[in-house]
Amino acid sequence: MVRRTGRRPGNPDTREAILSAARGAFAEKGYDGASIRAIATGAGVDPALVHHYFGTKDKLFLATMNSPVDPVDLITEATAGDRDEIGVRFVRAFLAMWDGPRGAAAVALLRSVAGTEWTAKLFREFIITQILRRAVPRLDLDPDQAHLRITLAGSHLAGLALARYVIKVEPLASTPSETLVAAVGPAVQRYLTGDLPGVFPA
Repeated sequence: MVRRTGRRPGNPDTREAILSAARGAFAEKGYDGASIRAIATGAGVDPALVHHYFGTKDKLFLATMNSPVDPVDLITEATAGDRDEIGVRFVRAFLAMWDGPRGAAAVALLRSVAGTEWTAKLFREFIITQILRRAVPRLDLDPDQAHLRITLAGSHLAGLALARYVIKVEPLASTPSETLVAAVGPAVQRYLTGDLPGVFPA
C-alpha cells in the first residue's frame, strides 16, 4: 500500500474544537498561562495537530479573536518612518483596515467585545500581549509611561471605530478617511509622544 504524504487530514470539526478549547484556556489562564499542550488536551487532539492548523501560539490566539489583522503588521507600518508622524500613520493604517475587505470582521470583533465579560477578558489579553508588548519597543517610549500612552491612543481609535463603523454616526461615518487622518492623527500623536498636562509633562 502506498503511504500518503503531505498535510495531515483532519476531521472537519477538529479546527473548531481546537478554537473552542483555546478560547476557554486563554480566557481562564491568560495568554501566557495557556499552553498549546493544554489546549490540545482540551480539544482531544495531539499538540502537533494544533500546530498543523494554526502554526504558532500567536496565530492561534489571533484566530480565537477572529482578528481581521495581525497587530504586528499595523504596528510595523505605523512605526516605519519619522517619529513625529507616528500618529498620522497609525490612524491611516487603522482606517485602511476598517475600510478594506477586513472591515466586516473588525466590526464583528468590536461588537463581540461588548457582549460578555468572557469576550472582554479575551480582548484585554489581546491588547496586552498582541499590541502593547509589540508596540512599546518600536515606539521607544519611557517604560513608566508606555502602557498608559498606548491605551489612551487605543481608546481614541476604538471610539472612532465604534462611532464610524458600528453606530455609523453622521457626518463621521461618511467623512473621507484622509480628512479623519488629518483630524485624529495629531491627537493620537500627542497621546503617544506629546505633553499630557497633569500626567506626563513633555
